[in-house]
Amino acid sequence: MKNFIKEFKEFINRGNVLDMAIGVIIGAAFKDIVNSLVENIINPVIGIFGGRNFDQYELVLFGDATLKYGAFITTVINFLIMALVIFMMVKMMNSISKKFEKKEEEAPKAPTTKTCPYCLSEIKIEATRCPHCTSHVE
Repeated sequence: MKNFIKEFKEFINRGNVLDMAIGVIIGAAFKDIVNSLVENIINPVIGIFGGRNFDQYELVLFGDATLKYGAFITTVINFLIMALVIFMMVKMMNSISKKFEKKEEEAPKAPTTKTCPYCLSEIKIEATRCPHCTSHVE
């Protein structure tokens, strides 16, 4: 049990758990903003063409069974707006992180050729004889 508590403390004290918790809280608050945008601005504008608020559209199937397709489409619009905003935020964060990350200098590549000391021709590094003058190369 002690080991379990120790591991749990290590898990909680990690920075990414706190970041994730903050992200969930901000996401929930942002969801309310998007819901308000769709319900109070977008749906009434769409409702101008249909005569009533868009999320009130429904189809009566049998008796009390109704198919509330307007509410479903409202939820889809909420999702698409959230996905668009999150995509734009991730895209912005990626571009910012690319600007600030240090560009690693490439290590110089190992030479693949050498020069023959007798005829000054360029030969493969593994060669022990020059293919041009047939001299022995070390």
